[in-house]
Amino acid sequence: MAFTLHLGTPVNTALFLFILYSVQRIVFPSVPPKPKTAQDLPREFKSGYSWLPKAHPPTVLFKTYTPHTLEPFNGKDGGRILLAIKGIVFDVTAGRNFYGPNGMYGNFAGRDASRGMAKQSFDVEMLTPVDQPLDKLNDLQQDEIENMRGWIDHFSNKYIICGKLVESGSAM
Repeated sequence: MAFTLHLGTPVNTALFLFILYSVQRIVFPSVPPKPKTAQDLPREFKSGYSWLPKAHPPTVLFKTYTPHTLEPFNGKDGGRILLAIKGIVFDVTAGRNFYGPNGMYGNFAGRDASRGMAKQSFDVEMLTPVDQPLDKLNDLQQDEIENMRGWIDHFSNKYIICGKLVESGSAM
């Protein structure tokens, strides 16, 4: 069985040239460029480069919140925005456009948003008043519980978990 090479077709010619180029790159690799001298370096790096940020980001401490102590974190006057889902408190300040006073989810700021997130409702009726016990969510359907878990996963991957929400009067 003899192998013959026919370069008469453009496809064969292109493949042959590609193979020759690939073999040449393997057998004769390109010579690395010579190291640059101090004069060749860009000016901004001559004094060194610092990977440190200009300012340290604000520190967030994990705390225990009650409905009363969570309520002030509603984003009004440019303050931090916290909300809770199923006892997990998230710092959603980075999402101020959504969770701030004029945002679509603004009524959840500083509150337990569990029922509203589970039912996909932004209505104020979804919020338990801060002077009442935490919503036990016992009447939620399985699909609503799964929906709430989806929100918890979403928030856990996007925002900082900064605390837990407990009943008023619980040991903090």
